[in-house]
Amino acid sequence: MALITDAGTPGISDPAFLLVRECLKNNIKVECLPGATAFVPALVNSGLPINRFVFEGFLPLKKGRHTLLTQLATEERTMVFYESPVRLVKTLKDLIGYFGAERKCSVSRELTKMFEENFQGSLYEVCEHFTSKNVKGEIVIVVEGKS
Repeated sequence: MALITDAGTPGISDPAFLLVRECLKNNIKVECLPGATAFVPALVNSGLPINRFVFEGFLPLKKGRHTLLTQLATEERTMVFYESPVRLVKTLKDLIGYFGAERKCSVSRELTKMFEENFQGSLYEVCEHFTSKNVKGEIVIVVEGKS
């Protein structure tokens, strides 16, 4: 059996781990051939500390969002999030509300593709940049931890 995805490495921000866990429970050998994982180049491109980071994947849409963002407001490690283009600006505004407008941030989209973009600045500056754009593609947000 093979598990193949069209969205990067299986198990990174998707439910593939459930299949792997069941295979391991049943003594079925699992081999992993790594695919592209967007958060690694986004971390490198961010210019933020990457010796210690936390990967949060997609934030909850509603239930649990406030609780998680409240907890992450004091996180000292660099934080990595995935986001959809239609929710990017809303999420950046939420991050400003919980983390403060001056917290450093980087947004990477369409990594390794023709229209790749990496934009760094404060959460406020990054939000302003993307507010006036029609954003498309896969997005990674990297946010500085609390100092």
